[in-house]
Amino acid sequence: MNDETRPELSAWRERVARTLDEQRSEARNRRHDKGYRTARENIDDLVDADSLVEYGQLAVAAQRSRRDYQDLQSNTAGDGIITGTCTINAALVGAGRARAAVIVNDYSVLAGTQGFFHHKKLDRICELAEELALPVVMYTEGGGGRPGDTDVTTQIAGLNIRSFSTWAGLSGKVPRIAVNNGYCFAGNAALFGCADFTIATRSSWIGMAGPAMIEGGGLGKFDPTDIGPIEVQERNGVVDIVADNEAHATALARQLLSYFQGPVDEWSAVSQERLRDVIPQDRRWAYPVRRVIETIADTGSFLELQRIFGRSIVTGFIRLEGRPLALIANDCQQLGGAVDAQASEKAARFLRICNALGLPVLSLTDTPGFMVGPDSEKQGAVRSMSSLFLAGAAMTVPVVAIFLRKGYGLGAMAMTGGSFVRPLYAASWPTGEFGGMGLEGAVRLGYKKELDAVSEPAEREQLFQQLLARMYEVGKATEAAAHLEIDAVIDPADTRAVVLRAFAAAGPTGSQGVC
Repeated sequence: MNDETRPELSAWRERVARTLDEQRSEARNRRHDKGYRTARENIDDLVDADSLVEYGQLAVAAQRSRRDYQDLQSNTAGDGIITGTCTINAALVGAGRARAAVIVNDYSVLAGTQGFFHHKKLDRICELAEELALPVVMYTEGGGGRPGDTDVTTQIAGLNIRSFSTWAGLSGKVPRIAVNNGYCFAGNAALFGCADFTIATRSSWIGMAGPAMIEGGGLGKFDPTDIGPIEVQERNGVVDIVADNEAHATALARQLLSYFQGPVDEWSAVSQERLRDVIPQDRRWAYPVRRVIETIADTGSFLELQRIFGRSIVTGFIRLEGRPLALIANDCQQLGGAVDAQASEKAARFLRICNALGLPVLSLTDTPGFMVGPDSEKQGAVRSMSSLFLAGAAMTVPVVAIFLRKGYGLGAMAMTGGSFVRPLYAASWPTGEFGGMGLEGAVRLGYKKELDAVSEPAEREQLFQQLLARMYEVGKATEAAAHLEIDAVIDPADTRAVVLRAFAAAGPTGSQGVC
């Protein structure tokens, strides 16, 4: 056997090596000096070992007419983007359901800007993702469009590219997760914002234009760190989950993707008896709904999105006996659980995505209704709140609703897909209370004449409390169930089991993942 390596094989190996971190040590060290990882380090952490099939690794920037070719091979490796197919979470969900595509914009190449071949690679992998029904994880760090590709002489503005429409066109077809660390401006930010779910590190700045474009537009001079810092983008809902660093963001991306890859075999859960005492005996007191969620869910399976945006509704994912579910819940510690405009938009978007991707929904409802008043209307309440009804009407996945306490008015209906008869199963804890509006408001409106007729304040308050107690008796959960406005009243400790049985009646919908 001839041990001598053929020259073309050696040349190929040398060419490939120029794209790797070992021969790009200067670029790697710059990343490490900032506390960041390289693009390939993120890929190695994200995908299953030896599963990556890379596309377009030997591409370089379209600048052969202005730069040395060998220099381009190293310093513009891959034209600033790494793409490929792979598996993610195979050990958790099995290789068949772990198929995925990955896209990593490489900031060490021309600041992660998008060039001619960069776009061709992005288009190619997005088209494959649609054809093969592959979920996509994209790392978006980069500075947007690149003006310096001098080899391209047959275009003017270069706006006749498909990348943005191709990426956006995957919406509702496969899960798309965007991960960002560092600067993400212009076209890169557009890709980030088009994703179904967005994760960003605390060292992220995300904006539809970078400093040069802003200054060029006559809008002033700003440092990159002035534009879209994470504190802003978390508060306004652009970022779904804030991560500590790239390692944490990558772990979150794997976890988030797993809910769309189907059930897992191993799970555990805490004792459910504690649910019997989680609702305070005084109906006016609030309680931490996340404690309810974490008790019902498999241990460690709850992943929340947009925690500080639209805070009166909690959105996220859980597992029950390994089965993934989307979850919405009212947080009575925020606005008393009233559904405001931001919470409506947040929940409606979440439900649309989960419905399109086939994930069943569990609603834990405890709301006095929609937030009302002049300030609410200034936020566009009519349009925003109505979006929840539109999302509910469009849902085809199974929905199960559990009323923890309050189920009042249009807001409660919106939490259950638009009607109490919309869910596959709608049950209440014994603490449930129901009405066309909040009991206090109903008493004040319905018995205004009687209350006004009592001149003594103490006597008027006593009458008010009597009327309120009477109305509470009429609207309590057992009466709602007796009148068939809900399906049942259940022991809180049985919630897990009841929800699982209800979803089981719907068959395997959503249980096998979409991948």
